[in-house]
Amino acid sequence: MLEYLKQPWPWYVSGPLIGLTIPLLLILGNKSLGISSSLKHICAACFSGKIPFLNYDWKHESWNLIFAFGIIMGGYIGANLLTNPSNIDLSDATVAVLKQNNISDFSGYMPKEIFNWESLLTLKGFIIIVVGGFMVGFGTRYANGCTSGHSIMGIANLQWPSLVATICFFIGGLFITHFVLPIILKL
Repeated sequence: MLEYLKQPWPWYVSGPLIGLTIPLLLILGNKSLGISSSLKHICAACFSGKIPFLNYDWKHESWNLIFAFGIIMGGYIGANLLTNPSNIDLSDATVAVLKQNNISDFSGYMPKEIFNWESLLTLKGFIIIVVGGFMVGFGTRYANGCTSGHSIMGIANLQWPSLVATICFFIGGLFITHFVLPIILKL
């Protein structure tokens, strides 16, 4: 069983499992799902009387905090107990492009040449880790939700803004991947 859990799950298993969470949440009376709202709930718990935006009953959304904690614990368990030691199966074209950009370690989910403490002190690392993190946070707040909230729950609720946000997420991801990231990796 443990060996099965260490392998990548096919789309026809993981997709329906993700999809079934939506009817479950709707049956339980929840209309939102997303990780970005967890930060808002934490801030509301700590600063509710000081900032009007955070003055709401965050305890009603405490399930979302448990959900976020479960994701963190799942990530820890996956990284430490369910790690598959084999390299990630990448296409030959992707490997060629990565090697052109001085990325040759394919032993983990993130290239160690970029995502490490030493590269944080370089211009390339700072742009990718710090500026990229800021842009994700800013975009999440500006779009009033994250990719999981809009793309999974929002579209399931037939919300027009979620469809627009999801389309923009994809366009932005393609633009960054094909035009911006190659420039940054050359730094």
